[in-house]
Amino acid sequence: MNATKSEGKRARSAAARLYAVQALFQMEASGQSADRVQQEFQDHRIGAEYDGEASPDADEALFGRITDDAVTWQSKIDQATDRALVAKWPIDRIDPVIRALFRAAGAELVTPATPPRVVISEYVRLAEAFFPDGREPKFVNAVLDHMAHSLRPEAFGAP
Repeated sequence: MNATKSEGKRARSAAARLYAVQALFQMEASGQSADRVQQEFQDHRIGAEYDGEASPDADEALFGRITDDAVTWQSKIDQATDRALVAKWPIDRIDPVIRALFRAAGAELVTPATPPRVVISEYVRLAEAFFPDGREPKFVNAVLDHMAHSLRPEAFGAP
C-alpha cells in the first residue's frame, strides 16, 4: 500500500473513532438506540456537507463495530474503567464526553482487532482534540493504559 492510501485509511479510521465517540455521547444523552444513532450518522453526518464544508469521510465498518461493541460490552468496559479510576471517581461522575471516549476505546480493547497501544494513542489524540488546554488527555492516557493491561494482558507479555 502506498503512503497516500495508507494516510487515507488512517484518516478514515480516525474519523470513524471520532464519530463513534460522538454517537456514544448522543446515545447516552438522548436515550436513542445504537441502530437509530448509527443510521443518523451514516445518513446525515459521515461525509456530509454543511455550509460548504465537508465532514470527514470515515471507515463506516469500523464506526459500526465500535458503537456495536461498546453497547454489547458496555458492562465489561465500564467495570474495567471503574477499576482504572480512583475510588472517588466512578465512571458515572466523569465528563460524559470522556465516558463516551472510554467506551469507544474499551470496545476496541475488548476485541483483538487493533493493538492496544494504537487504541490508546488514537483516543488520547481525540481527547486532545476535545480538551486542547486541559489535563484530560493525560488522564485518558493513564486510564486507557490501565484498561488495556486489564482487558488485553497478553498484548503486554502477560500470560
